[in-house]
Amino acid sequence: MTIYTATLTAEQADRLERHVREGNYLLREVPYARLSGVKKECSVTFYLSGKLVVQGKGTREFVEFILEPEILQKVALGYEEVLDPTLMDPRIGVDESGKGDFFGPLCIAGVYVNKKIFGAWSDAGVKDSKSVSSDVQIGKLAKIIRSTLGCVYDVVAIGNEAYNRMHSRYGSVNTVLAWGHARVIENLMERSALMIPLPVRAISDQFASSKTTVERALMEKGRTLELVQRHKAESDMAVAAASILARDEYVTRMERLEREYEVPLPKGASKGVEVAGRTAIAKHGPEVLPKIAKMHFRTAYRVLGLPEPAASAWVRGGRGN
Repeated sequence: MTIYTATLTAEQADRLERHVREGNYLLREVPYARLSGVKKECSVTFYLSGKLVVQGKGTREFVEFILEPEILQKVALGYEEVLDPTLMDPRIGVDESGKGDFFGPLCIAGVYVNKKIFGAWSDAGVKDSKSVSSDVQIGKLAKIIRSTLGCVYDVVAIGNEAYNRMHSRYGSVNTVLAWGHARVIENLMERSALMIPLPVRAISDQFASSKTTVERALMEKGRTLELVQRHKAESDMAVAAASILARDEYVTRMERLEREYEVPLPKGASKGVEVAGRTAIAKHGPEVLPKIAKMHFRTAYRVLGLPEPAASAWVRGGRGN
């Protein structure tokens, strides 16, 4: 364990501050932090939001011998399975990458995990891709996930031309996402002989107002699983692993598009993205845009010099950016 996070009560925060200020910590200034101190192999930062972050090789020792008994005054580390018996249940995690990016495909990944896989990943740093700072590290974690014995995974990449056709047909990003989630789950369940023991549920982030959006899209084998959608599902290691594989696929395909069309394709939907879109059009003509971009984004209208749809209609149609 090299990182641990917790949300502290006011009393716990006071106990932490006394411990750090009276202990042999090197105090430092950290933006938005109430307190931050560093010791050998361990740093402790408590943010104004109430979130505590412990990092370093000494994280486990700090949590077990200081944080839990002295500050939190409760024991949880090492007893996770006792406190939550479902924590090690075999399951499938699903997540996507590219939804908020103008350029590039929409990539959805699913990962099957069981108790042995959790153990193999406990110190590997598998976590939500949004908290990983570099594409290089994403690639390293993706390699670990793919090479883990017993791990079964699948990735569905919806290229831009297919994505634009689907969005035009369905008129909703959520419906396209639901199809992708359902397809990944079905693909994994078609390989159920490799998943020992069988998964009891599929977990994903809640991207629609109701999970029925995905339930309606589930195919025959996917309907045998309990579907769980919740906010911040990436805190579940199965979903975190899926987020890493989805991001790795997105990054790989973006690099391929940049080589093919010989233009830089920034992530997101910023002003720099608009400039890149105009550069691509100047080089290849306007017909290139549907091949590399999501055409329902407002960015597409700005790049093409077209009037943007009314904001109210845009929101009502569920058409994203």
